[in-house]
Amino acid sequence: MRPFEAVVAQHGRTVLRVCRAALDPADADDAWSETFLSAIAAYPSLPPDANVEAWLVTIAKRKAIDILRARTRLPLTVDEIQDAAGAPGLPAGEAVELWRLVAALPTKQRLCVSYHYWLGLPHPEIARIVGGTPAAARRATSDGLAALRALLVPTEGLT
Repeated sequence: MRPFEAVVAQHGRTVLRVCRAALDPADADDAWSETFLSAIAAYPSLPPDANVEAWLVTIAKRKAIDILRARTRLPLTVDEIQDAAGAPGLPAGEAVELWRLVAALPTKQRLCVSYHYWLGLPHPEIARIVGGTPAAARRATSDGLAALRALLVPTEGLT
């Protein structure tokens, strides 16, 4: 049986072409590496009359499919989520601004407002999560809303 290094040298370009046909260059390089990592483990048990190139191409195709499948399971980035849907009743752009303002609230207010208005949790449950009493959670929610209103509602008639 030929040394594995010779197999890589002879068939490496073919495997790379197969990977690049299905994937972008960075993913193709990863698939190429994974192909040969898998192949080196199985190479000693390969029958002597096996078509090594066809065997490697089959492995490369499967590695490319694995990478494509893994990419579809990746979580969405925050930008994609914000662009995809706004908060209920708000266009996407306004929802992004609202989230930015909520994120600027003090921690307890931010948590209480988010848990109550976005998750629909009652104040006793919020108090169990953030600590404190239901009255304190209610107050933090109220204070957070007041701060948001002050930022969102223009003050008319004041000079």
